[in-house]
Amino acid sequence: MVSEAESAAAGSWSRDVYQALKDQGISVVGFVPDGGMKEVIDLCLADPDMRTIPLTNESEGPGLLAGCWLGGAKGCLIMQSTGVGNVINNASMSEVCQFPFLALVSWRSSWAEGNRWQVPMGQRCRDYFKMAGFQAMTVDSADDAGASVAAAAEEAFNTLNGVGVFFSQRVMGVKRFLR
Repeated sequence: MVSEAESAAAGSWSRDVYQALKDQGISVVGFVPDGGMKEVIDLCLADPDMRTIPLTNESEGPGLLAGCWLGGAKGCLIMQSTGVGNVINNASMSEVCQFPFLALVSWRSSWAEGNRWQVPMGQRCRDYFKMAGFQAMTVDSADDAGASVAAAAEEAFNTLNGVGVFFSQRVMGVKRFLR
C-alpha cells in the first residue's frame, strides 16, 4: 500500500520529468506500459501536444526514434529494465546512423527488489546500454529526476548519441509482493 506522502513524492518527480521532456522539445514518446513510470506516461498521454505511442515491444523504439529525428521531431522511449534485452540490438543503430536516442528506464532490481524475475536483467541493463555505445545516467534521488532528464536530452540531441536515464527504485518506489 502506498502512503499519501509516497504518492505525492511520486507525483512530484514524475511532473519534473514530464516538464523536462516538454522543455527539451520532446514531442513523441514511445512506451511500453510500466508501473514505475506510470505517472510520467499518464502526463504525456494527457498532453495534446505530445504524440504518445504504445509499443508492443521495446525493440520498436529505436525505429520510432530514428523516424522522429528524420522527420524533424524529438522523441523519447520509456521502458522497464527488463526490456533492455528486447531493445539492445536495434539500439546500436543510434551510433551507426547517428541519431539521438533518449531512453528513460525504470530500473528494477536497483533497490529492495521483491521479484526474482527482475534481478538478472536489472543487474546487467546499464552495462548492456554502455556496450551499445550509450551513456548511462542514474537517478537515485527524486530531487534530481527533472534535471537529469534535461541533461540527458541535451546530451542525446546535441551529440546524436544514445543516453539511458535509469530511475532507481529509491525514486519510483518499491513494488511489494505478498507471500
